[in-house]
Amino acid sequence: MSDIGNIFVLVKQVPDQSAKAGINPDGTIDRSKAKRMINPFDRFALQAALETKKKYGGRITVISMGPPAAEEILLESLEHGVDQCKLLSDRRLAASDTLATSYAIWKTVEYLKPFDLIFCGLQTTDGDTAQVGPSLAERLDIPQVTYCEDFRIENKKVIARRVIEGGYQWVSSSLPCLITVANSYHHLEYKNIRGAKLVQELLRNKDKKDELIKTINLDQVNADPILCGLKGSPTIVAKTDKVAEIGGSCFLQQGESVDSMVQEVVSKTNILEFTR
Repeated sequence: MSDIGNIFVLVKQVPDQSAKAGINPDGTIDRSKAKRMINPFDRFALQAALETKKKYGGRITVISMGPPAAEEILLESLEHGVDQCKLLSDRRLAASDTLATSYAIWKTVEYLKPFDLIFCGLQTTDGDTAQVGPSLAERLDIPQVTYCEDFRIENKKVIARRVIEGGYQWVSSSLPCLITVANSYHHLEYKNIRGAKLVQELLRNKDKKDELIKTINLDQVNADPILCGLKGSPTIVAKTDKVAEIGGSCFLQQGESVDSMVQEVVSKTNILEFTR
């Protein structure tokens, strides 16, 4: 008998960090002009879910909130071996801050439950707030383990090692539980052949794709539109600036004694500072 039932993983589509993204007049990211990818932090959460299923059983559901184009990262998740995906997509979600996002995802999880575990990345590269995971746990009124870099499950409890300043600490939590996975956890494994074949089949068979990647809206999860999107977002972006690279230089020092390398670095650093 499986130790774990349903496993949820929160995954977000974000602008590719290696590509240029525009800024809208209201200070938000112009996502239509940016290449897209899975949030790098969420890849660790996805790996944690896959390893949990392998060791303890369960069924993995990836949950994402975003426009229809976010289906791309859900297909990629299926290639890695998850069981199904749910996409919360609704125009009324546009410009949601962390408060509105955690509310909408909370209503989605309530709609999809029961679950034993929810895995989240630490944060997203397009926001860097690290608020949605903990906020979701509070709304669900379940225990949470943040900054988790290793864990095991024993007797329906999570035994986890979490990163803290200056080291780590071991904590335990009953199930159900939400875990935000640190980027010191295992990297996401390569896509598997079975998953790749499945996605190719889904691309040819729309009906089957709709079964494994189901799109839902705010009405279906019984969410109040007033608490979503721009209307439900008290955060105000006062100003957004593009940070451009203005050039620079670097050098590699090796093959000599530590003292001589330090002296060389200090010497070159002084010269660089003087010439700025």
